[in-house]
Amino acid sequence: MKNLIFLLFASAALLCTTSCKKAAGDAAEVAEAAKVAVSTGKTFPVNVGSSMVTWEGAKPTGTHTGTISLTSGEVTVDGNMITGGSFVLDMNSITNTDLEGDMKAGLESHLKGTAEGKEDHFFNVVKYPTGTFDITKVTKVDGDEEATHLIYGNLTLKGITKEIGFKALVGIGSNKVEVTTPSFTIDRTQWGVNYNSKTVFEGLGDKFVNDEVGLTIKLSAGKEMM
Repeated sequence: MKNLIFLLFASAALLCTTSCKKAAGDAAEVAEAAKVAVSTGKTFPVNVGSSMVTWEGAKPTGTHTGTISLTSGEVTVDGNMITGGSFVLDMNSITNTDLEGDMKAGLESHLKGTAEGKEDHFFNVVKYPTGTFDITKVTKVDGDEEATHLIYGNLTLKGITKEIGFKALVGIGSNKVEVTTPSFTIDRTQWGVNYNSKTVFEGLGDKFVNDEVGLTIKLSAGKEMM
């Protein structure tokens, strides 16, 4: 009997390992919206062509990945410290990178809410065409291979603003700023993205979509603004 129980638990663990998918990364710190930082120093425009946000969503049967482009942004630095900044997300640019053809187009239209009857399942880009991130504070990190700083800022999606905090590797030169993050996760339902969330809806069985969305941010900024 003990062997049978052990076998059942081992089988369940193996099943979860192979089929229970989730987005990679540590959970971001999330709090109510905070006061945006009053930046001092040099301000550099974000190079939107070499900056982007990548995303990963998960459900029991697998994961999907994609990108979101930026329309504008800026980073302000004073010495070797970021003192402020912001960027704007083009929600119409949501792209899937792991599917092709009709499946790719179908997922993208579902995420954007451009599919008839599915406008508010995810991001409803007609009503909310942009998202924003505004830095509230930046602190230094020591002894962490993944990060030199912690960046906090107000993330606004679908008209809802929450402060999030995440690790980042920051490189500051005389005329360039580079910011990259390890993957981190946010709970999409805190921004009203509730489609097939098992914490919002009952009786979904294995048809749910995980609340946690993985994000990675890459920012490149340069050339001082006048």
